[in-house]
Amino acid sequence: MVKVAGVRFKKAGKVYYFDPDNLDIKQGSNVIVETARGLEFGFVASDVMEVPDNQIVQPLKKVIRIADEKDEQQYQENLKKKNRAMDLCMEKVRKHKLEMKLIDVEYTFDNSKIIFYFTSDGRVDFRELVKDLASVFKMRIELRQIGVRDEAKMMGGIGSCGKGLCCHTWLPDFEPVSIKMAKVQNLSLNPTKISGVCGRLMCCLKYENDIYLDMKKGMPDVGERIKTPNGMAVVLDSKILENSIKTRLILEERTDAKPEKLSTEFYFFKKQDIERLGAGKKNKKDRDKDLLSEIVADDSVSRDELEKLLRE
Repeated sequence: MVKVAGVRFKKAGKVYYFDPDNLDIKQGSNVIVETARGLEFGFVASDVMEVPDNQIVQPLKKVIRIADEKDEQQYQENLKKKNRAMDLCMEKVRKHKLEMKLIDVEYTFDNSKIIFYFTSDGRVDFRELVKDLASVFKMRIELRQIGVRDEAKMMGGIGSCGKGLCCHTWLPDFEPVSIKMAKVQNLSLNPTKISGVCGRLMCCLKYENDIYLDMKKGMPDVGERIKTPNGMAVVLDSKILENSIKTRLILEERTDAKPEKLSTEFYFFKKQDIERLGAGKKNKKDRDKDLLSEIVADDSVSRDELEKLLRE
């Protein structure tokens, strides 16, 4: 076990582990740490704790010091300089006629580097832009292209639930989200209803997916034939949360001479009251649908592409 201090550099950002170096570090305090980018001002996300060795990437960098008033003043001054840096960079982008959208700018704590975050539909040749910015700011310049999910995380906004975006307010990391999760939860497969402001599948589809998968075990598919206390039946609908299976009884089996005859009334059963006889092999069309369901909605799958895939 190794003693570590968890430090964030942004609100809802990822927590990084540092060696507390015997400092009296408490949750909520501010610290100065050494990173690959140089000295950084960070926020302590938790009290000093012990974690297994396999969760640590060695060598573990140390916390330099607990931030004092001077450090906090320097951090606030860096934040105040962001607006001017954004305006100057946007002016240079227009000058060079580059197809890029500037999202955010960040000064390292020691002012050794300034980082500009942007989005673009393709690759951008920004070499001349970097030269111009370096001549203005007199420090190292880094331009970093990000995806639309990262853009939403940085900019923030209001989700369809009426609350602030999860990624901006508390979610530290993005997890894979797929169309299959929406299908399992019996949600509308309309991309406009299951996509977030970033245009990708909503992160919250992941939250309850494991519970739905557990509750769905043993539930028959629509069109499946099952054995019930009242006889053989065909499944019309399954409501996972209610543990309710809507069916019509099979009154007469299909023959070469006549079609299958079903009851006009609907019969409802619980999962534990029925017996599944096997769904049988799926045809090619069903297999293709299952393949589509596994598509991960990362930055390579846009809302337009989702709509096209669902239509097919």
